[in-house]
Amino acid sequence: MTRVVEAVVQELGESLSYEKIITKEPEGAARYRTISMELGRPAPVPAILIEGKLIFDSTPGQEELKAYLAHLITPADETVGPHASG
Repeated sequence: MTRVVEAVVQELGESLSYEKIITKEPEGAARYRTISMELGRPAPVPAILIEGKLIFDSTPGQEELKAYLAHLITPADETVGPHASG
């Protein structure tokens, strides 16, 4: 999962940041407990949360993750207009 995230973040540039949580370390275990409490159930491992919401509970492909993130970081006015499809 980490390789997928790192590749996509590198490709999309400075508009993204991420936090890797290592549950075997005390700080990571505490963060995992917090995330699990927020979800109301044990958080899946691996998982991708975006803005505190569980988005992927298994490893997505690079293209799937990139498409999801690109949609989030593209301003709404760029998706509407004479050149937009749909």
